[in-house]
Amino acid sequence: MLQTKRIPQLLALFFFAFSFSSASAQEDKEAFEIGNVERLYSESLQEDRILNVYLPQGYHPDSAAVYPVIYVLDGSAHEDFLHIVGLAQFMNMYQLLPPSIVVGIENVDRYRDFTEPSSDKQDLEALPTSGGSAAFIQFLKTEAKPLIESEYKTNGFSTIIGQSMGGLLGTEILFKYPEMFDQYILVSPSLWWNKQKMINKADKYVEKLASAKKKVFVSLGTEHPVMHKVADKLVESLRNLDNADLEVYYETLPDEDHATILHRAVYRAFENLYPKAAED
Repeated sequence: MLQTKRIPQLLALFFFAFSFSSASAQEDKEAFEIGNVERLYSESLQEDRILNVYLPQGYHPDSAAVYPVIYVLDGSAHEDFLHIVGLAQFMNMYQLLPPSIVVGIENVDRYRDFTEPSSDKQDLEALPTSGGSAAFIQFLKTEAKPLIESEYKTNGFSTIIGQSMGGLLGTEILFKYPEMFDQYILVSPSLWWNKQKMINKADKYVEKLASAKKKVFVSLGTEHPVMHKVADKLVESLRNLDNADLEVYYETLPDEDHATILHRAVYRAFENLYPKAAED
């Protein structure tokens, strides 16, 4: 059975204007609250997991308003969660993005969770715990998303953001379970994994998307030539479907590399995926 525990005050971000010597003065500081932490025991993964939840300005549980949800892989407070929240808040403030709930999925072992099993000896030597993506996808599908949808005022529209191995996982979900999300933001996806097996079967996988209504944004910076080759193949396979309801965006950011690309890429993704927000 799904077990959850909510902790109000997601993140205590303390900003000190002065240095105080008194402990009591420190205790008087007020925490800066932006959302909740959801803790749950995952039957799929057989471990405790954490979801960090940002709630947009004006969110109230008694309001009739409902919101789309943006799911962030690598979503701990010390990974990608805070700066994706910052982008969402900033772009919503200027009506470039609709008010959205942002859910950061904290990692336990990202190499295990984001990769399908590999037959490549080098993969297995480099990442010996890899190969658990099926269980993680089950966790997302049957535990994490249902929790968010039951506890928060969502409208059924969802986006997933993944970079590197997270982009590999996002692509696997798009290929195998496209119904899970409406929009996919895939940044520098590590499709070289397992001798490029997934991307080599892309033309077959994308048949599930022949009549799907989805938006996919793919981006990468200046990276290893193989990264560009596999990203090109992914986009080519999607565009070859000739499905007018499948919107595919592809941008390279040559001033960025694998380590620096995510923030700018997600900003560009939001601009492309929500073009009407600025017009309303």
